[in-house]
Amino acid sequence: KPDGPEVVKAPAGSPSEIPPVDESWHPIAARWYVSLAESGQSQFYEPSDWAMAVLLAEAMSRNLKSGRFSAQLLQTVLSGMTDLLTSEGARRRARIELERESGAEDAKETDRRALMDSYRKAAGTPEA
Repeated sequence: KPDGPEVVKAPAGSPSEIPPVDESWHPIAARWYVSLAESGQSQFYEPSDWAMAVLLAEAMSRNLKSGRFSAQLLQTVLSGMTDLLTSEGARRRARIELERESGAEDAKETDRRALMDSYRKAAGTPEA
């Protein structure tokens, strides 16, 4: 049983169209924004989440285009990205696991595990 108070449930909002990429955005911000629609966690996004993503992409773009990069703005953008579950760590904390189709992905996972085991062995730590 999860720690904390019981979850309060409400009906989801109506599905909305994903707002288009602003052509004036910095290429890195535009790539990040496009990647959201391709990512599994976006199935949980409400219209307000997409509005937040637009704001974050705009902030990221302005920061990347400015002559003076703001570390504080970067931290704010990274915090917003966490709220949108864009990292593995954020998804784990929210208890969301994205599953891949088996087959080719199973072979990739085996290769990744072998690589990680070789890193652990080189570092002198036990294998998982």
